[in-house]
Amino acid sequence: MKKFLLIGVYGMEVVECGGALLKNVLNGGKSFATIMLASDETKEQLLEASKILKTDINFLNSKTGEINPTVEQKLPLIQYIRKIKPDIIITQDTEHCISDLDPDRRMAMTLILESIALSSRNFMIDEYPPCPIGEIYYMTPNNPNCIVNISDVWDEKQNALDCLKSQLEFSGQHYQNYYGDKIMQNIIPEWNSLNSNYEKGKKAMRAFNYAYYLNNGSLQHGHFAFSEAYRKEGIFHLDSL
Repeated sequence: MKKFLLIGVYGMEVVECGGALLKNVLNGGKSFATIMLASDETKEQLLEASKILKTDINFLNSKTGEINPTVEQKLPLIQYIRKIKPDIIITQDTEHCISDLDPDRRMAMTLILESIALSSRNFMIDEYPPCPIGEIYYMTPNNPNCIVNISDVWDEKQNALDCLKSQLEFSGQHYQNYYGDKIMQNIIPEWNSLNSNYEKGKKAMRAFNYAYYLNNGSLQHGHFAFSEAYRKEGIFHLDSL
């Protein structure tokens, strides 16, 4: 039985890695997620999504624009890592976060890596003793070196996405402003008949997800139709090929 821990910044990561998290549970493991930034409204939606993905979720209650790798901010994450003792940690890609224009991602990456490292050290061990560092995988990386087959949990992943109403409302408005109705109509034929930003975001994200996860899989001549891409930290250790 493996324990997976997703360390996310905004919460959308729970769904983006939802295939791997859910499959781990279906294979007899346990999956956990801890999120740095989430409003009260978003927390409720993430809790709903996490039920579909059979993943226990925790919130660190950080503040936008204030993430820094201080001892005070490291400690709750270190304690949670030591509490879970994960075999596998999934978190944001160290390369992608540098140029990502979402705020806090760069500082969050330093905070996450420092906290992972300190989790195994003799550092503030009053409540939880140090634990070994498991394998680390970076999600949606610029340069993936492995893919996970999510074809058999595709519906659950999409249903979990539908729970994130705030994100989908934002996406619906964003795509309309960014691409315009004419282009969105070409992508989603019923676009102009959709009556809310939520419905537009829901249809748009499903269409873009369909393209993205097929591209990770079958369109790259992969063995799987729909795939989540990851980059393993370090080298793969094999007894034999």
